[in-house]
Amino acid sequence: MENKVVVVTGGAGGIGAALCRRFANINAKVVVADIDEPAAKALADQINGMAFGCDVSKGNDIVELVRQVEAQCGQIDVFCSNAGIIVMGGVELPAAHWQRIWDINVMAHIHAAKAVLPGMMARGGGWFVCTASAAGLLSQIGSIPYSVTKHAAVGFAESLAITYGDRGIKVALVCPQAVRTAMTAQGGGVAAVDGMIEADQVAADVIVAMEQERFLVLPHPQVKDYMQRKTADYDRWIGGMQRLKKRFEKAHS
Repeated sequence: MENKVVVVTGGAGGIGAALCRRFANINAKVVVADIDEPAAKALADQINGMAFGCDVSKGNDIVELVRQVEAQCGQIDVFCSNAGIIVMGGVELPAAHWQRIWDINVMAHIHAAKAVLPGMMARGGGWFVCTASAAGLLSQIGSIPYSVTKHAAVGFAESLAITYGDRGIKVALVCPQAVRTAMTAQGGGVAAVDGMIEADQVAADVIVAMEQERFLVLPHPQVKDYMQRKTADYDRWIGGMQRLKKRFEKAHS
């Protein structure tokens, strides 16, 4: 990774900041991109990187981010599409809430891939790292929009790997359960059933997965077992999740 250009969206905090620090530690040229530009600048100053303001809910912001990075730093070798939000609730949520989480948790990945993949393929390779969630492989009790959008992010990352793998594009899909970030400041909810890990652990696992050229990154290894149970007997798994929902609601009532 020495002197490779790495862009991280949502890079000023949480998993994004941990990724920025990890990449900087292995001598990459790190670009911290975040809607909070002062926070991005503060982190960039600490790691000798660069900072850009970027609202990933706006496709034009992502396109401009890629244009400026390529103009100032050169080709992008790794793009970590990391920014994400959660909206608690179900189908009753207003359409504006659904649209915002869709724009950030799904469309931001699509806009980023459209912006960086052509250059990567022309050069013969590159990495696209997509931060999703174990909710995209399993589900998210308490937030239907989060579950839906993270499932979509998983599907998009899978499709990228299948479609462009023979053109030098490597994809890493990051699917942790609860991680200690601003998003989980009030608790990790059901996702914390197996404990809450630090963002730096997620970042370390991403680096190892890239070294091994693995697609799926599971900082909570239990998630693989849950996936296997889900596919082995879907109805039994649904029943188990329904019971887990009731226990969680009772414990917090």
